[in-house]
Amino acid sequence: MNNIYIPPVVKNLLIINILFFAATYLLTSLHLDDLLAVYYFDSPKFELWQPISYMFMHGGIAHIFFNMFALYSFGSLLESRWGGKKFIIFYFITGLGALALQWAVQAYEVHQIIGSVTNNGKINLSALFQGEFDTNQLSMTQAVTLRSIYFGGMLGASGAIFGLLVAFGMLYPNAELLIMFIPVPVKAKYIIPVYILVELSLGVAQFEGDSVAHYAHLGGALIGFILVKIWKDKNDTFYTLYE
Repeated sequence: MNNIYIPPVVKNLLIINILFFAATYLLTSLHLDDLLAVYYFDSPKFELWQPISYMFMHGGIAHIFFNMFALYSFGSLLESRWGGKKFIIFYFITGLGALALQWAVQAYEVHQIIGSVTNNGKINLSALFQGEFDTNQLSMTQAVTLRSIYFGGMLGASGAIFGLLVAFGMLYPNAELLIMFIPVPVKAKYIIPVYILVELSLGVAQFEGDSVAHYAHLGGALIGFILVKIWKDKNDTFYTLYE
């Protein structure tokens, strides 16, 4: 039986993510999901380590399973192509790019409500955290939005995973992927752009109850696209056959 080969950086990322996930549920008194998730840069809950730590935290079994499966499936091939150093740089830059776009969207929303991207004492955040606010300053919708931005943490490797997904689609466009609920294989160059468009539409629509950071996913995808365009081998074309 052939042994499954996992490149070293991907293997270490898998181990670290699983350890963080296990610690979250085994050491509940530490509230790691609150401490290591990332918050809006003007939030009183923001800490300097969070832009890195949030990439190793996940919100449930399905969240970590699908992210780690994608990391193994796409990341292994990309690390074998690029080498470990280039791969880990790509992974962290796309994860940070995901956060940057999410913060940019949040900053825009905050500015629309209070006239600046930082609070500067304009709103009583302690009261807002408790669900209390001055109705002369904020409508109910505005209060809910601000509370979500300032006290809702983001976690997960999904931004970096979207970067890997885009990189895979650009470098191996004719690779055939099996997608859930689609009975036939679909080439990466077709399914991945559709997936990105779905994320964009969900981010713009902002359905009530949807807590997924769609703009973070798009940020990871965008930075991934830019990096691959910069790094791509000169002999590669978008229609290179799957290697």
